[in-house]
Amino acid sequence: MVTVISLGGSIVAPREADGAFLRNFRSLIGGLLKQDGKRRFIFVVGGGGPARAWQKAYREVCPAGSDEEADWIGVMATRLNARLVKAVMADWCPQEIIIDPSRAGPFTGRVLVAAGWKPGFSSDYDAVLLAERFRADVVINLSNIEQVYTDDPRKNPSAKPLSSISWGDFRAMIGDEWVPGKNVPFDPVASRHAAKIGIKVICAAGRDLANLENILTGKEFTGTVIA
Repeated sequence: MVTVISLGGSIVAPREADGAFLRNFRSLIGGLLKQDGKRRFIFVVGGGGPARAWQKAYREVCPAGSDEEADWIGVMATRLNARLVKAVMADWCPQEIIIDPSRAGPFTGRVLVAAGWKPGFSSDYDAVLLAERFRADVVINLSNIEQVYTDDPRKNPSAKPLSSISWGDFRAMIGDEWVPGKNVPFDPVASRHAAKIGIKVICAAGRDLANLENILTGKEFTGTVIA
């Protein structure tokens, strides 16, 4: 059984690397691996605070700079964060970090860590491709939001949380265009491919590890199911 988790960079490194979260996350994953000898995890790590800070500096110095260059800066931040996660998970992760999901080889350990691939989308898309490659039917998307809302709750106080939403309605809400640093619950490019191949996505708060454990053990949880 392979579980794919798109681990938002805002959880791993909101401004700087969060050692306390990583310690608790490692403990949770280690416990689940011990309980079920057949269980395996793929963690696809985002760029978080380092990506935003370095992209901001680039935009300040080069206001007319290219989206592609900004995306590459974000990709490199994901690789730094992924290296940290791989090191934390070293007991179960013998393989190198995956940076090109289209060329991912056999999954030989209990944990596999992946990072951003190339410009044009976020690491969410890499997570969907790896779920397709290793036949997982769900991607758990962990970020700094607890659920998908009908609108941006920071701008619209009447926005309501959703426990579920169809891919059609979700894609109508977020659009199809990707720009570096776009702040949506799940990348539009990843959403298009997930809808096409029929993969379900669960969006949930990454720092609520008790809730994540509920998701991973089939119990009632707080989040939004997109299918």
